[in-house]
This record gives sequence, C-alpha cells and structure tokens, in this order.
Amino acid sequence: MKWIATIIRTLFLALFLYLVLNGNMMIWLGIFAVSLIVAIFFGRLYCGYVCPMNTVMGPIEWVSKKLKIQTRRAPKWLEKGFWPWVFLGISIVFMLLSKKMLHINLPLLLIWLAISALVTLRYHPYVFHNLICPFGALQRTFSRFSIFSKNVDKSICVGCKKCEAVCPTNAIIVNSEDKKAKITPVQCLQCTNCADVCSVSAIKYRKYK
Repeated sequence: MKWIATIIRTLFLALFLYLVLNGNMMIWLGIFAVSLIVAIFFGRLYCGYVCPMNTVMGPIEWVSKKLKIQTRRAPKWLEKGFWPWVFLGISIVFMLLSKKMLHINLPLLLIWLAISALVTLRYHPYVFHNLICPFGALQRTFSRFSIFSKNVDKSICVGCKKCEAVCPTNAIIVNSEDKKAKITPVQCLQCTNCADVCSVSAIKYRKYK
C-alpha cells in the first residue's frame, strides 16, 4: 500500500504545481472545497493523499532526522490551539488585498508549501499539521462527522507503539493502562504509516466505532 500511496501523492503534487504555476489556483481551491465534503464521510483523505504540503514534508522530515536537527517539542506560543485559524484569516486577507490593490494573484499555496517545508526541517510534522496549517484546521472541523476512518482492532493489538512512532499528527496513542492503541479520527490523515508498520495487521480503514 505504501508505494501506491506514494504514487497518488506524487501525481497530486504534480497536478498542484501545474495548476498553480499556470495561474489556475482557483481550480485547486475547488478541489480543496470538494475535499471538505468528502471529509464528512471519509475523513481527512485530502490531508493524507492530496495535500502537496504533506507530500513535501515526508522527504523533508527524513532529511531532518538524518541531520539530527528535528525536535518534537513545539514552541509554547503555538500550543494555544487557535493559531491555525489566525493563519487562515491572515491568508484570506492577504489573498483578497493582493487581488484588489496589487491586481495580482498571490501564490498563497506555494507560500504555504515553503512554510511547511521550513517548519518540518526543524520540528516533527505534527507541529505544522496540528498547530499551524490553516487548511488542516478546516479538514479537522469537517472530519468530526466522518463515518469512516482508520480503526484499531483492540482484540489483536499488542501495544508495541510502532504505530505511535510513525504517526505524523500524534493521532494514535497507546493507552498506558490497557496497552492498546487508539486513533483520534479528527487528527488522523488516513495515511498508511501506522498500518504499514503494524506487525499484527490490527489497523484497518473501516466504519468508525
């Protein structure tokens, strides 16, 4: 599944760059808008497979680990939780002002792509996904009602914490009492990281319980 996911992400990244560099940013924003409706039923599939920022952050995180400069400790000022909404508001204002006053389409999505790469070079991906990304804030809101999501079969989970270690958003935690993993759907990107490392195949995408 991992190589299939990689191909899908690469194709969407290529589509994103093609649309934005050719001045068709509104088409991509349309794709994002549709993904919010999809999130209501199927969770944050956009974040896991479509989002160009998540795709770029993967190899950046690998480089960061190799250089041993990555930290899991987020800046305290980001931990308040409201910053993604602040950044969303700022992004909208800048986009509208650039269009009205400068008569240009601000390459907002490319700017956020660069920001995601720079943040991930220093911090664990959850810092950007959970505490900064304005698009992720919208995805979390809509995915609260999702019918399908990654689930852990607790009857076979062995509590090895491998899934916990590879989750980019800290969406999966092994309970200290029963030693069983649990996934928080609104944080889950519906990627394949946890399922790929699960030695007992306890993690499946299915109707959320």
